[in-house]
Amino acid sequence: MQIIVKTAGDDFASRMAQMFENVIHQGHGSLVLVFLIGVIFGGIIQYTRVDKFEKIAGFAMLKDTIVPKMLFLTVGLTSIGLYFMIEAGWAHYHVKPIIWQGLIIGGILFGSSMAIFGKCPGTGPVSIAEGRIDVLVGAIGGLLGGLVFTLYYDDFFKALMGESAGKLTLPSFFPGNEHMVVLIFGVVVSIIAVIIPKKEMFDEADLCKLPEDQRPDRQS
Repeated sequence: MQIIVKTAGDDFASRMAQMFENVIHQGHGSLVLVFLIGVIFGGIIQYTRVDKFEKIAGFAMLKDTIVPKMLFLTVGLTSIGLYFMIEAGWAHYHVKPIIWQGLIIGGILFGSSMAIFGKCPGTGPVSIAEGRIDVLVGAIGGLLGGLVFTLYYDDFFKALMGESAGKLTLPSFFPGNEHMVVLIFGVVVSIIAVIIPKKEMFDEADLCKLPEDQRPDRQS
């Protein structure tokens, strides 16, 4: 029996095949590299426990600071590394246009959903892999939401999002000083990550693993 992988067309199977083919033929990456990065990312997520409901919800209530500490540090270090990798020709990115109305509406919906759901697009798949049915239901809802957005984009959502302000980046506001701007931004954001005080919320499963004298709920 001969198996033929169709990589031309607009149907679901073809688009999935195109995605893998695109990664395979990229000069700066491979399926193996993507897989290894995914394993490392998943390990970091589980080690820091940011896939827990208490982490995202606690962040929204300002009762847990692990997520913002990780976010600021990641943005600070990555902004420096990625910028100079792009300058050296080792990486590339596609700047998306600024659409203020859509960003504000989308940000409110996204932030509210994260606080209620206690998950984000990065930690959700990790929780699904752990067997969390509630997260699986939420992921299905997100896919359905994306389908509705795609189907009715031209008829409804495009006008709701507003006009594009063009492709803007922070270094573009300081012509001739792009490298210094990136370095200052990366260092400042990384310092903010360090000075943010560490506060954590724990669920009962985590608390049971701690010695009695280290349980924050048992300390006065």
